[in-house]
Amino acid sequence: MRATIIHAPGDIRVETVPDPTIVASTDAIIRTVATCVCGSDLWDYRGVNPVVSPHPIGHEYVGVVEEVGRDVSSVTPGEFVIGSFYATDNTCQHCRSGYQSACVHREFLNGCQADYIRIPFADGTLVSTSDLPDDTLIPDLLALSDVMGTGWYAAVAADVRPGSTVVVVGDGAVGLSGVLAAHELGAERIIAMSRHDTRKQLAIEFGATDIVTERGGDGIAAAIELTGGIGADCVLECVGTQEAMRQALQSTRPGGNVGFVGIPHDVTISGEELFFSHVGLRGGPAPVRRFLPDLIDRVLTGRIEPGKVFDLELPFDLVADGYKAMDERRAIKALLRP
Repeated sequence: MRATIIHAPGDIRVETVPDPTIVASTDAIIRTVATCVCGSDLWDYRGVNPVVSPHPIGHEYVGVVEEVGRDVSSVTPGEFVIGSFYATDNTCQHCRSGYQSACVHREFLNGCQADYIRIPFADGTLVSTSDLPDDTLIPDLLALSDVMGTGWYAAVAADVRPGSTVVVVGDGAVGLSGVLAAHELGAERIIAMSRHDTRKQLAIEFGATDIVTERGGDGIAAAIELTGGIGADCVLECVGTQEAMRQALQSTRPGGNVGFVGIPHDVTISGEELFFSHVGLRGGPAPVRRFLPDLIDRVLTGRIEPGKVFDLELPFDLVADGYKAMDERRAIKALLRP
């Protein structure tokens, strides 16, 4: 089969590798219907994360079940499924508490930009749709495997409620999904921070009521001014840099909450500053599996269209072009069809 292999920063190749096989009785093999490039994949592509040796990459997927192990009971061959970027048993205490991404048996599913994928803990990881979805819904369902679930978790972690005032830091696919999540959860005002026209337009379509183009101290000042000098009830940090975290914390009112889902890179937080700010801080890898049934229903009933974050679609063999377009910010998110 074909699989995407990263050899070094900026060096993405499609190579022929052995097909996956059932290893454990709880495994499933799925045939990929669509996959994509994630903003977090760019940390490796840009060399921020070291690439020590060539390895498979990609962690977002939807597909059709091809084969299951003897102990798999929740999905069967022929079913269309969506899963998280973590394989989880969905039975341990952390999973039962709604934090499947902290599962004691979790396995990160790197290598999903491929024709076929082995999914460990298939019963706890995969959620099937009742029927094979229409092709037009594939982008929306694919978005649920990471970015929409991650944006949703950012909003939940920040305690977005009906009537909330929300600031979203980050205009990538996760940040835009966070705007959509905040809107779905009833936020009254959503301030999106973006300086790119296409991203601003999509943010507004997803429910943003205000756009802030400034960054850093100027962005904080603009958010504070828009909230009457108080700060936002809820802030979603969807980037993972020091500047983004500072902007998030200082845009939040005392007693408000920050949900942070951007993978931190060289982020430090002053304990003293956090102590006196009265701001709550919660985040981490999104427990996407927790939200999948609800989000799938919202997609299939036409309530949300998170697949609009995909503004570039390519055949799988051109995956390197997808990375390059996202790296150069010519695309928000690249969808790949095998």
